[in-house]
Amino acid sequence: MSACAHRNFLNVPTNGDRRPAPDNSRPYMPNVGPQTHFRPNPPAQYRTASPAVQTPVLRNYSEVLEYLSKKGYVRTEAMLRKESEPAATNGTSFPSQSAEQGGTKAIKAFELLRKYMDDILDVYKPELRKLLWPVFVYSYLDLVREYFTKDAEAFFSKYRGLFELDHSEDVKKLSNATLPVHLNTGLPKLYMDNKYRVTMTLMPFYNLIQFLESKIFEGGQALIDVVRDHLNIVTVDRATTAEKSIAAILASGQNDDELPAEDEGIPGHNPGHPLTSRHDPEADASRIRLTLGPYQQDQDLQDDVRAALQEEDAKNAPRPGQPSLVDEYEARIKREPTEDVPSREMVPLPPSLARDVSMEVQKVVEHRDRYRLEGTRTGGVGPGVSVTMYTFHNTYDSINCLDFSGDNKLVAAGMAESYIRVWAMDGSPLPSPTDNSQPASSRRLVGHSGPIYAVAFSPATVNPDPDGPSTSSQYLLSASEDKTVRLWSLDMWQCLVAYRGHDNPIWDLQWGPYGHYFLTGSNDRTARLWATDHIEPLRIYVGHENDVDCVAFHPNNLYVFTGSCDKTVRMWHTSGGNCLRLFTGHTGNVTAIACSPDGKTLASADDTGNIILWTLETGRRKKRMRGHAKGGIWSLSWSVESTVLVSCGADHTVRVWDALLETTESSSKAADGTAAAKADGAMTTKGASGAPVTGAKKNAKESGVTADQISAFPTKESPVYKVQFTRMNLVLAGGAYLPRPTR
Repeated sequence: MSACAHRNFLNVPTNGDRRPAPDNSRPYMPNVGPQTHFRPNPPAQYRTASPAVQTPVLRNYSEVLEYLSKKGYVRTEAMLRKESEPAATNGTSFPSQSAEQGGTKAIKAFELLRKYMDDILDVYKPELRKLLWPVFVYSYLDLVREYFTKDAEAFFSKYRGLFELDHSEDVKKLSNATLPVHLNTGLPKLYMDNKYRVTMTLMPFYNLIQFLESKIFEGGQALIDVVRDHLNIVTVDRATTAEKSIAAILASGQNDDELPAEDEGIPGHNPGHPLTSRHDPEADASRIRLTLGPYQQDQDLQDDVRAALQEEDAKNAPRPGQPSLVDEYEARIKREPTEDVPSREMVPLPPSLARDVSMEVQKVVEHRDRYRLEGTRTGGVGPGVSVTMYTFHNTYDSINCLDFSGDNKLVAAGMAESYIRVWAMDGSPLPSPTDNSQPASSRRLVGHSGPIYAVAFSPATVNPDPDGPSTSSQYLLSASEDKTVRLWSLDMWQCLVAYRGHDNPIWDLQWGPYGHYFLTGSNDRTARLWATDHIEPLRIYVGHENDVDCVAFHPNNLYVFTGSCDKTVRMWHTSGGNCLRLFTGHTGNVTAIACSPDGKTLASADDTGNIILWTLETGRRKKRMRGHAKGGIWSLSWSVESTVLVSCGADHTVRVWDALLETTESSSKAADGTAAAKADGAMTTKGASGAPVTGAKKNAKESGVTADQISAFPTKESPVYKVQFTRMNLVLAGGAYLPRPTR
C-alpha cells in the first residue's frame, strides 16, 4: 500500500464514495422504551419489506413529522424521529446512546480535543490543529440535525470565537443554521453532503488514535464518531528517507522542492487554516483570504493633504503634460480598492499631526516626479537602474549593519564594539542639541553592552517646506547582542528607552510603514511586535524552529513576515498573532526578506545565493532567481512600481532583477553543481552590464545566472550590507572596504 493512499481505519471507503458504505452486519436493536427487552431480530412489522408495503408507513410518518413541525412541537418531533428512526432508515442499525446527550456530550468531546492539542508535542501541533475546525462544525451541525436547538446555540456561542478570525465568512453563514431544515441548503448542506478531507503524517495520526481509544468514556467515543462520520483523514508517510520528504529536499538542494499536493477541506470550498497544507508551498494552501489592499487614511488627513497639495500646485504649476499634484493624489486614491482594505481598528495608529500631512505631500511629489521603472523591456534589455555606493574605509570589519534615512540625509552603522555611528551623507555638520557642541559630520551613540546587529531610522521624507514641520527622521532603533532594543533621539543624540523582552541576542528589526510600531527577530526563535509608547511587546510570534534572522512589514501594516535559519518564511497577522502562510523551498538559511510596495509579492533570499518570489494571495512560489555566489544575500529592496528588485550581499555585488519576467528553470545540474538557468533553451552568463557574456571563460560567481537578472554591479573588495530604493527609484547601497590580507 502506498504511503499517500494509506487511510484511517475509521474511514475506509469501499465504493468510491467519500462516505463509507453502510454497515449492515450488526443485528438490529430498536431503541424503544426502558420496559422493552432487546431481541436479536426485529418484529415482522419492522423488518425490511417490499416497496409496496413500506410506502404507506413512510408517507404517514412524514405527514406526522410535518404536522408537528408546523405546530412548533420541536421536542416531540425530535423524540419521534429518534423513536421511529429504524423504520425511516430501512432497518439500518445504530449504536445505543450513552447517558450524555446533546450539548453536554459535544462540549465534553470538544474540550477533550482542545486539551489534547495543548498537551501534545509542539512538532505535532500544526497538523493536529487542523481537526479543531471540522470537529467544531460537524459537532454543531449534528446538534442542529438532532433538534438540540438550545444546546447547539450554546455550543456555537461558546467556541465560535476560536475561529472567527480565520473563518469569519463560514462562521456567519453557519450561525444562521438553527433548525434541521436549514441543513438542506447553502453552506450547511455543503458540509453535511461531503466529508472534510484532512492530510496528516503518520506519527501524529497514530498518536491521535491512541489517545482517543484511551479516552473512550471521557469524550473519545464522540470524537471517533465525528471523525468516522464526517472526516476523511488521509495519512502520508514523510519519513526522512522518502523521495519527497522535507529532509530529502533540503539535503538535495534541487529545484524539485514540491511535496505532493492534496486538496483539503470540503470539495469546491476552501475555508481552512493555511496550516492544512502549508508543508507544501505549491499546494492550494491559502485557505484564509488575505486583505492586501493599502491602509486607509482617515478622512481628516485626506482633506488636509488635498488642501496642502492645492497650495503647492498654486506655488509651482505643473509642467506641460505633467499632472497636477491634486490629480496625482486623486488618481492614487481611486486606484486603491475599496473592499480589500484593512480596518483601521485592527492596527490603530495615533492621530495625524502636521508632520504627517507634510510627509504625505512630499510622497505625492516624489511619486509624480520619480524615474519610472515600468518593467517594459526594449530589445530584450530591462530598464536601467542607477546605484550610488557608499563605501566605509578603515572599519577593520567592525561594521555589522547599515541603514539609510528616508530623507536620504543620514546613514547609521552598528558596530561590533557596541556603539552606533551616524554620518551625514553629504558630509555636512549634524544638528547639535546645544549651541556649545562642536560641529561634526558624525555622532557616536553609546549605551549597548554588546555588538549591534541591526539599526533602523524612523520613516522620513525630504522636507517639502523648510518653514513647516520637520519631516526628517526623529528616531533611530538599534538591536544588540545584549538582548535589548534601544530608541535614540536624533535631536538630542541620546537614548530615550530600552525595550527588554527577548531572551537571546536580537538579529534584526524594522519600523512599520507608518512608524509607531516596530518588529524584532531574535536568537530565541521568536519575533515580537512593539509600539514606541509601550515598554512591553504587544505580540509574540512563535513557530520557527530556529533563529528568526530577518523581519519585514506588509505595506498595509496588517501583516508581518519572519525569515528563519530553519529555512522557512512565515507570514503572521499583526494583531491576531496567528500564522497565515508558511513558505518552504529555501535550501539555506533565510537572510533577507522584503514585501513589494503593492503588497502582492514577497521576496526572500538565503545564504546559498537564491532569491525566491512568492505570490501572497495563493501562497505559491512565483519563481526562483539565481546569480549571487554563496555567502549570504543581506538586503533586498523593491522599486516603487514593484517591477524591479535589487539585492546585495557577501559576494561584493549589487544585482538588479526583473520581477515580472517569467523564466524556465532547468532541472539539470551545471558542471559546478549549481542548478543551470536557461533562457530560450540556452545557458546564459551575465556581466555587470546585464548582457550575456559569450566567447569568454565563465566566472564561478556568475555561473547559473537566471535570465531575469538585469545587471550586476561589482565592488572592489567591499561586501555590501544594505541596498535601498528611494521613492524616486534611485538605489542607495552601503558597504565596508575589506581588502584581502596580504600573504
